[in-house]
Amino acid sequence: MSEVVSAPLLGDAPVLSIDEVGARAARIVQNVEAVISGKREAITAALTVVLAEGHLLIEDVPGVGKTMLAKALARSVDSSVSRIQFTPDLLPSDVTGVSVFDQTTRSFEFKPGPVFANIVIGDEINRASPKTQSALLECMEERQVTADGRTYRLEHPFTVVATQNPVEMEGTYPLPEAQRDRFMARISMGYPAAGDELAMLSMRETSSPLDAIGTVVTLDELREMIRSVHHVFTSQPVKEYAVDLARATRADRQLRLGASPRATLQLLRAAKAHAAMHGRDFVLPDDIDALAVPVLGHRLVPTSRAIGGHDRESGPLVDAVVRRIVAETPVPVGSARRE
Repeated sequence: MSEVVSAPLLGDAPVLSIDEVGARAARIVQNVEAVISGKREAITAALTVVLAEGHLLIEDVPGVGKTMLAKALARSVDSSVSRIQFTPDLLPSDVTGVSVFDQTTRSFEFKPGPVFANIVIGDEINRASPKTQSALLECMEERQVTADGRTYRLEHPFTVVATQNPVEMEGTYPLPEAQRDRFMARISMGYPAAGDELAMLSMRETSSPLDAIGTVVTLDELREMIRSVHHVFTSQPVKEYAVDLARATRADRQLRLGASPRATLQLLRAAKAHAAMHGRDFVLPDDIDALAVPVLGHRLVPTSRAIGGHDRESGPLVDAVVRRIVAETPVPVGSARRE
């Protein structure tokens, strides 16, 4: 029988007003924008995942600011932060920790790995071998590490912010479906606008903008925000709408793998955070629509026929399929507010 070693939990933190949640979220977004300009949508999506207690996958080509976004978000919150540089020779124990024999006590002592932090930055996660990637499965889903018959609870809150280069790049391993499903959302940074890129040249000419930003929200304040998100109301029609979207992906002819029940649950959790950040204590179908592509897109697998007939210049196929499903699914007419 395994022994459970607990870490600090969220506890009975007070529930904030929705206005206070929005104000704190705005401070975090503004702080990160001092480092990553012109990417408010990506920054907001990243913060939404943190408030929903999910995990974020940032996928794009090298050099567009994936790791910078993760670092700026982590620095904006006064929490424990660790960074893992994934490489082909990285071992699972390098991620989770290892038991070391202590000559003094003549017993094994567990040395925690970098996953024992509130925010874990996994840089280029698809450069690690599948064996090392799988070491994160228990951490991300159950928020614990099991080693030598003992179970160690991870920090709370716990969020993995992983970056990934496209699988067509040399020296990468595609993430298995089981691990992609653990990420609440996937976003892309995209290239900056000409003005933002020009401003970046001046801003970073002599120093890093990360050195100029500090903490704007404490860990306790973040816990209060997360607890407040839990209390955002979701009406039955909105829940049914989320289920209808997920079921539509499973029946779509262009997809051979649709959204899992976990995807439906995480879509609803993300929608709660999205609503709170926009000053509402209830979820609207618009919140579901806004998050459908980042939450569902990376979990879907298209058919070979759909891939062959897709125009790549129009964007990723699965994103186009999700947008079509959202457009075709009837929006609930019932009230979204709490009665």
